[in-house]
Amino acid sequence: MIGFAMCGSYCTHAAALTELKGLVADGYDILPIVSENVATTDTRFGRASELLQSLSQICGREAIRDIVSAEPLGPKIELDSLLICPCTGNTLAKMASGITDTAVTMAAKAHLRSDRPLVIALASNDAMSANLGNIGKLLNRKCVYFVPMVQDDPKKKPHSLVADFSLLRPTIDGAMQGKQYRKIFT
Repeated sequence: MIGFAMCGSYCTHAAALTELKGLVADGYDILPIVSENVATTDTRFGRASELLQSLSQICGREAIRDIVSAEPLGPKIELDSLLICPCTGNTLAKMASGITDTAVTMAAKAHLRSDRPLVIALASNDAMSANLGNIGKLLNRKCVYFVPMVQDDPKKKPHSLVADFSLLRPTIDGAMQGKQYRKIFT
């Protein structure tokens, strides 16, 4: 089973859901996980209740939405891999600093204590500025892998990077073999 955790980069949720459907169609068994903000925040990109309903329909189970429910991941609920898609710069910074205050950061912490692969599909407007050091910290962590990233708008957002979601599957497969898929920046 693979954990599929979503953070609040709301503009990338549609693309993440498209890839999630592809993973399920390819036979992956998925456990959905959402941050508390994703579970409760309506945005111009969609209503939280609709996203939760879509996740439930796609995955065939309800999403984990709180720290208490995420804590058993790792020792009690073994995931083959945990994917955070999208992972915001805020969540990235928390993981790099050892902060565990959301369902997603708890899922990552709990999962990593069993030395299983954590795959990060970053979507951050400050990835090449304030969060660049956090990317470096996590690249040095055992069992942490990144989906290759691209600049989504070099002129208007010169510090922004977004994972190439089409590379989720090969990145997950590589991570499960202990290998980073390709270069992390394309």
